[in-house]
Amino acid sequence: MKLENSDKYTNHKRRRFVKGLAAGGAVAGLGLTGCSTNTNTNKTSPVAIVNKEPELRGKIFNLTLDEQRVNFTGRTRVATAINGTVPGPILRWKEGDTVTLNVTNKLSVDSSIHWHGLILPNGMDGVPGLTYDGIQPGETFVYRFPVIQSGTYWYHSHSGFQEQTGMHGVIVIEPKDPYPYKFDRDYVVSLSDWSDEDPNRIYGKLKKLSHYYNFNERTIGDLIKDIKKSGVKQTFENRKMWNEMRMSQRDLSDVTGYTYTYLMNNKTPRDGWRGIFKPGEKVLLRFVNTSAMSFFDVRIPGLKMTVVASDGQYIKPVSVDEFRIGVAESYDVIVEPDGSQAYTIFAQSLGRSGYARGTLAPNTHMVAAIPKLDPVPNLTHMDMGMDMSSMSGMDHSGMDMSGGSSMKGMDHSKMNMSGGMDCSDPMHAQMTACKDKAKPSMAGMDHSKIKMASGMDCSDPMHAQMAACKDKAKPSMAGMDHSKMKMGNNKMPGMDHGNMKGMDGGAKRVKHVATEYGPHVDMRAEAPRLGISDPGIGLRNNGRRVLTYADIKNLYPTKDKRPPTREIELHLTGNMSRYMWSINGIKYADAKPIVFKYGERIRITLINDTMMSHPMHLHGLWSELETGDNNYLPRKHTVIVQPGSKVSYLVTADARGRWAYHCHLLYHMLGMFREVKVV
Repeated sequence: MKLENSDKYTNHKRRRFVKGLAAGGAVAGLGLTGCSTNTNTNKTSPVAIVNKEPELRGKIFNLTLDEQRVNFTGRTRVATAINGTVPGPILRWKEGDTVTLNVTNKLSVDSSIHWHGLILPNGMDGVPGLTYDGIQPGETFVYRFPVIQSGTYWYHSHSGFQEQTGMHGVIVIEPKDPYPYKFDRDYVVSLSDWSDEDPNRIYGKLKKLSHYYNFNERTIGDLIKDIKKSGVKQTFENRKMWNEMRMSQRDLSDVTGYTYTYLMNNKTPRDGWRGIFKPGEKVLLRFVNTSAMSFFDVRIPGLKMTVVASDGQYIKPVSVDEFRIGVAESYDVIVEPDGSQAYTIFAQSLGRSGYARGTLAPNTHMVAAIPKLDPVPNLTHMDMGMDMSSMSGMDHSGMDMSGGSSMKGMDHSKMNMSGGMDCSDPMHAQMTACKDKAKPSMAGMDHSKIKMASGMDCSDPMHAQMAACKDKAKPSMAGMDHSKMKMGNNKMPGMDHGNMKGMDGGAKRVKHVATEYGPHVDMRAEAPRLGISDPGIGLRNNGRRVLTYADIKNLYPTKDKRPPTREIELHLTGNMSRYMWSINGIKYADAKPIVFKYGERIRITLINDTMMSHPMHLHGLWSELETGDNNYLPRKHTVIVQPGSKVSYLVTADARGRWAYHCHLLYHMLGMFREVKVV
C-alpha cells in the first residue's frame, strides 16, 4: 500500500497549521498567547492514564517491518512500523550480552535497520550498499553481535525515507557495573517529527523551492523594528548585504511545523506524553532525537536538569535549564521534581514553528502550563563565519589586536562606537557602546597600558577564545590617529586589520578547496569560529543556563591519549536555493572514500560553510570531541556543527571495514555523505 497523496488538502489550505496542535496547543504553537490551564489545577488531563511505550527485553528479538495505518492529525495515513508500532518498541539490552535480532521485511520494498551509535562488527551495521545488501521483501536478516557498551541509543531504517515515515526506536543498554549516579525511575523521551505528506513529495518541493515550508520570513514589522533599533542607514546596509547574498536570516529549518507534527513518545502536542513520579524521587529522563529533520530546544520550567550522559556515554554532571538536541543525539538527565506539583517537558523546534510536550506529575490528573514559543531568531554575521574585514564597511585587512602595537596618544574624540553597529548581532551586543548606546569621548587618552580583556565579557562565546581573554594581554598601539574613525561605517586609514586575532571568537581565515567554487556552493565561511562554547542561534543570552559542548567532559579519562598523526579538514557545503548538499563541494555520488589506516589516531576538523546546523554522524568509530581538556574527551557518535563555525574531534581507527559518514538531516544525506574505509 502506498502512502496517500496529501497534496489535495495541503494545497487547498496551504497555511493551515498541523492538526496535531489543535485546540489550545495550536495557539501556543503560533506563539500568540500562553495556552493551557494554570499549573497544579485539578482539571483532568486529555490523557488520564500513564503512557506506557511498548518494550522488549532479553537476548533474542523478533522484529517485523510492515505498513501500519496511523492518525496523528485527524487524517489516516500509512506509516512504516516495527512490530506494528510507530515508533518501534524500546529494546532493553544488557552490556556484556550477545543479542540476536531476527528482522523480517514484510514491506514491498527493500529495507534495513542501523543500530545508531553502537560499536559492532562492520557487517552488522545495517547500511545497504556499504555493509550489506539490505533486507529484501519477504526475507529475514539475522543481526547478531556482542553488546560492549551501555547507555541510551536508537535504531532506524537506513533505506530511502523510511525513517521519516516512522521506522525507528530507542535502545537502552543497562551497564554491567553500577550506575555512577542514583535515580529511582527512568523514562525514555523520544522526540520525532511526523508529516502526513509523502517524504518524496517533501523532498521534491524543497528541490523546487527550498523555503517552501518556511513561514517565518521577515516582514515589514521586522523592518520597522530594525529601523527603530539601528537607524535607517544601518538597517539599509544590513538588508542590502543579505539581499546581495540571496540569503535569508530566517533559513533555520528546511521543514517546519507547517507540515510536521512534533511528537513526544508518539504523542501529539494536543495529547501530550505523561510520566508520573513519587515525592522525593530522582527521575532519569533519556532524551533521544529520533526525528528526520528537526532540532529541539528542551527545558522543564521550574526544574533544573543535571545532564549525566551524552550520546550514551557518562559525562561529568552539568546542571542546566535547557539544552539543544540535534537529530540523532541523546542526552540523559536527572531531575528532582517537587512532589506537590506538575511540570511540562517542553521541546520547541529550532525554527519555533511548533513543539512537542509531555507532563511529569505525581498523579494522572495534574497538568502544568505550556510555555509560549520563544521568538523566531535571526541568523547573524557570526552565523555566516564572516571575517571582521567584511563587517559593516570596516577595513580590517591587517590589524593584529592581540598585541605588538601601541595606541599611545590616540584621539578618539570623534569616534562613534555605536552608530554603525547592529546591536542585535551577537558580534556587537556585548560591547559597551551597544549596551549604553553612548558615543564616548576618548580625546587625549593614553592607550599604551590598555588591557583588552578588561572591557570584554570573557564568558561570552564571542570573546572567550580571544587572545586578550586567554592571555589577559595589554596590547600597545601607539602612534595611531583615530580622530575620524567611526566604527561600522568608515574605514580606518593606515590600519591593517587582516590579522585581528581573537576578535571573531577564535576565528581564522581558512583555505577553501577548488571544488568549493561553482554554482553548487553558494557560501563559504571565511573565518569560521570555534563553535563549542556557543549555545546556538535562538539560545544566546536568553536568561537560561544552556548546555554547550564546552560543558561536556567525559566522566572517565581518555583511553587513547596519543596525539593525532594527521588532520583531515572537511567543509560542509551546499547551495540552499538549489537545495544541493555536499562535502568539500562534491556530492556523495562523485566522491572518493576517505581512507583511514587501521590503528592510527586522526583529527577531523569540520567547517560549516552553510547557514544551517548539520549533525554529522560517523558510523562504527567514536568521535572524541575536543572541548578543551584532552584528558577527558567526551565520546560522541553525532556532532552538531553550527552555521559558520568549526569543530574538531579525534578518532582512533580501530574497526576495519567500510563505514558511513554523513549529515543526519534526512534530506541532506543524499549529498552530504562519505564512505570511510579503515584498511
